[in-house]
Amino acid sequence: QVQLVESGGGLVQAGGSLRLSCAASGSIYSSNTMGWYRRAPGKQRELVATITSGAITAYADSVKGRFTISRDNAKNTVYLQMNSLKPEDTAVYYCNYKSRFYNAWGQGTQVTVSS
Repeated sequence: QVQLVESGGGLVQAGGSLRLSCAASGSIYSSNTMGWYRRAPGKQRELVATITSGAITAYADSVKGRFTISRDNAKNTVYLQMNSLKPEDTAVYYCNYKSRFYNAWGQGTQVTVSS
């Protein structure tokens, strides 16, 4: 089993910044991909950004140039630095861990961007 604990969500004005963190524990496999997804009200969950254990990253077009994903493999922690936030970024953000053995999700953290 893999457990994920997220932190860092909150309320911010448009143009502001937030940093999300997600710490993984349990049966961590050295080769894995961690990432962030989000679900806005009335919409389906969508990918925000992912990063492999080899630091290869991928981003949704809507966040490129504004969000940065990074990780600390020693701490099994992934971060999402969100800058220039827009009201349309308002959503519940979920951390994800994928390896050949597990696919785990965090409980979600709310990000609200006011205009």
